[in-house]
Amino acid sequence: MLRRRGLRSVAAAGVVVAAVSFFLLLAPGAPARADVARSSEQWVLSALNLAPAWQKTQGSGVTVAVIDSGVLPSVPDLSGSVTAGPNFSGVSTPPSNPNWGVHGTWMASLVAGHGHGPDAGILGSAPAARVLSIRVITDSADPNYAKYQAESAAVGQAELADAITYAVQHGAGVISLSLGYSLQSLPVRSALQLAYDHNVVVVASAGNSGAGTSSAPYSFPADYPGVLSVAAVNSSDQVASFSSANLSVQVAAPGKWVPAEGRDGGYWYVSGTSPACALTAGVAALIKSAYPRLTDPQVISAITSSTWPRTRPRGGWDAQIGFGVVNAAAAVAAAGKLAGAGPPAAGLTAVSHFGGGPAAVPPVPVAPRGPVALIGYALLGLACLSLIAFAASRLLTPAGTRGSGGPGAAGAFPESAPALADQASGSRPPWLTGPPPAQPRHAAPRAQDGSRPADRDRPPF
Repeated sequence: MLRRRGLRSVAAAGVVVAAVSFFLLLAPGAPARADVARSSEQWVLSALNLAPAWQKTQGSGVTVAVIDSGVLPSVPDLSGSVTAGPNFSGVSTPPSNPNWGVHGTWMASLVAGHGHGPDAGILGSAPAARVLSIRVITDSADPNYAKYQAESAAVGQAELADAITYAVQHGAGVISLSLGYSLQSLPVRSALQLAYDHNVVVVASAGNSGAGTSSAPYSFPADYPGVLSVAAVNSSDQVASFSSANLSVQVAAPGKWVPAEGRDGGYWYVSGTSPACALTAGVAALIKSAYPRLTDPQVISAITSSTWPRTRPRGGWDAQIGFGVVNAAAAVAAAGKLAGAGPPAAGLTAVSHFGGGPAAVPPVPVAPRGPVALIGYALLGLACLSLIAFAASRLLTPAGTRGSGGPGAAGAFPESAPALADQASGSRPPWLTGPPPAQPRHAAPRAQDGSRPADRDRPPF
């Protein structure tokens, strides 16, 4: 999961994070065996129970919008699967720059990597799905990173809202958001409502603040209604120490030492709730491919209700692992049952425990009105209309003739008009779109298992 930080923390933490967070698994062009990356990710594929799910569907026909730092479409394991979308990051770094799209390419390979041979390369959780790449964040080594970090939180979240809207309008069935903010945003919430209205499944990282910290119980966009929030576990199904425990968490997925393909064509171990989010977004794509008529809530329900039984916490849910670790095969099977049951009926008539719906509700006991009562109501209505006409005539009288403020008093009302016009044109007061400008956009990264900073998703250069 990638979070923006204030400029003051970059110099202190950025270099350390870039140096030790991620490790190269297979260097570009190295003469190592072709199956090294594939064999290294077997635990991930098994943890998600993907092989049985792929017998039913591999995600064909579904587009997953990876809203991130950009995806390089020419890497071998994504070749032919990526559509380049717009750049909403606010900076103009070209894709040819080697520090463009580092994080985004990793995440896309975990969503829809198809490898480049029978046993070579990375397989994403939905290898037949397509990726729509939309750039909205930058990597720390990006030459325009400082400019990007200098943007206000309001601007950054407005860019995210634009990216979500674009994804919905251009055919995405699933949106993967390996990023987060500590505060809500009205534009983002509105964009997510658009996604919800179009049955686009939105998956987001739960956060990397660490389960044992006193961090805020919320993480956005993970905690917005209708968004599937994902925590991270290791190869033993244990919650990773960097994975946030908060009220948004619904499920967990592999997020520690997960192999992914980089924009350099090499393979990297990545850790954090970012890869957990991307892998789960691929599982959502499997369901959307097999059962395209399911609604967004039904897809999420299929995933949350079918987790591995051994990983479910006591009581059914907790803030660290949610309802448990994602089981792709079981989720697809659960989705099939939901699809077989047909769409939910509309209205209260579908809920029998409400007493039979509107048909069972007796009519309101209102006695019929006679002619006298009707004439009385008509006269009362005429009196009200007369009062309204009188008040309107007084309001429309020029101010200079009312003896209150003179000719200039008529200009008092238009002075408030610009505020109304701003709202109509789409500009928003800052307190609706993010934290005050003086407040850091995100908390600084916390250490992962006491040895490496958590999920900063950057190469060791």
